[in-house]
Amino acid sequence: MNASAALQTNNQPKRPVDAIALVGPTASGKTAAALALAQSLEPQGGAEIISVDSALVYRGMDIGTAKPSPEELAAVPHHLINTLDPLHSFSAAEFAKDATRLICDIRARGKTPLLVGGTMLYLKALLEGLNDIPSANPEIRARIHQEAEQLGWPALHAQLAQVDPQAAARLAPGDSQRIGRALEVWTATGQTLTSFHQSAKAQAPDWHIPVISLEPQDRAWLHQRIALRLEQMMAAGFMDEVQALRARGDLHPDLPSMRCVGYRQAWEGLDAGWSEADILERGIFATRQLAKRQITWLRSMPDRVVVVADGPNSLDKVLLAAKASLR
Repeated sequence: MNASAALQTNNQPKRPVDAIALVGPTASGKTAAALALAQSLEPQGGAEIISVDSALVYRGMDIGTAKPSPEELAAVPHHLINTLDPLHSFSAAEFAKDATRLICDIRARGKTPLLVGGTMLYLKALLEGLNDIPSANPEIRARIHQEAEQLGWPALHAQLAQVDPQAAARLAPGDSQRIGRALEVWTATGQTLTSFHQSAKAQAPDWHIPVISLEPQDRAWLHQRIALRLEQMMAAGFMDEVQALRARGDLHPDLPSMRCVGYRQAWEGLDAGWSEADILERGIFATRQLAKRQITWLRSMPDRVVVVADGPNSLDKVLLAAKASLR
């Protein structure tokens, strides 16, 4: 669906929205659009932002996550930012639980909740419901990691493609955390991760959350913005930030926080003695791959309203689509 289609009306009464989701690949302009949208909603009671980002939740990880500035955070109430130490994990199920509570709280204050970010697994968990996937099995997980050390994660990704092609299609061959989890679930239950997600979808909560997606028409435009962003991060002291995290002594590269794009490449580079230029190059490549996966996720959501991020007046079109959904 495009932005103009969102403005079409019919004779059916419209159900009030529970929240508005503003999503898109990394570096597509979500933060600026969200702040502008929140400001535009002031006459209707205002808005509060719920971050849909698996990296922004961590404290002490500011530069490499492109976290909103203190001024931006102060301009509009934000939630699920700087709430967790990097030593801990934050699952999609935990996000869905917290976001559900926050949506209800924000609406009770007479404001519009804005779900903003690019961690599509989080949004999927909220919109399509949770599931009864078994908890981690340390013994199975250890066996899978041992096999990965022998064969490599791309080989295990190929194994996953044999039993759960839909899950494998969403994951990069080097995404050890999610590949391992999917194989762990299959080994423990004989059921695919996809089947658990489909079961959850059948029991999804009855949300009315329009999804507005900022998507580039020209991939080169996004690649240029990604490169510029990472260059600016380096200039702002990103490597010092990573060094400070390493100096804590209790963090390691297998933690979800340290596997975030950029941090993973920086950690590996410091261990291997890469130059900053090499770390930058690998970070740009990994971020481009992340953006590609995010766009693939988005294209699987047929009901989203697409706003061309690199088109003329994209910000105005985001505001029009949001206000149309609120009428």
